[in-house]
Amino acid sequence: MTVTAFRRCPEPDEVARVTTTAAELLEVVWGRASTAPTSASQLRVLHILEHHDGVKLRTLAEYLASTPPSTSRLCDRLQAAGFVERVASPEDRREVRLHLSSRGRVFLAELRARRERELRTVLADMPAAKRIALLEGLEAFCATAQTQILGDEASDSGDSRTA
Repeated sequence: MTVTAFRRCPEPDEVARVTTTAAELLEVVWGRASTAPTSASQLRVLHILEHHDGVKLRTLAEYLASTPPSTSRLCDRLQAAGFVERVASPEDRREVRLHLSSRGRVFLAELRARRERELRTVLADMPAAKRIALLEGLEAFCATAQTQILGDEASDSGDSRTA
């Protein structure tokens, strides 16, 4: 029996500190799988577009907590690289909708594959029981975070028009 079997129930603050450290180490491990030719900000845009296809530029700027001109410049570079497509909205030709191009989708798929390869090398050295515990914990974390995020999005869209 290991010492961790007698460990008290960890407080959220302790788990948050360890999770932050794990996220930072994950960035280092993933750093071995280059994100070139994109910057971290551009990669974030690609991830958002992957999940919010056809988003308006102004909405994308809100997701990024940025300004529309800065977001537009980010998208200019991604469009020049062939990762993003801009399409005039059928409802209002002045409005631009952003889409992840097929090249952008391929880039993200290849990046994920490279990152997973790097991560597998770390996970392979972990004992099987610890991998199981990690998987169970991460699944619970993802489910809870997704519920909170979806709840936040629903409340944001629900009360923003009441004024």
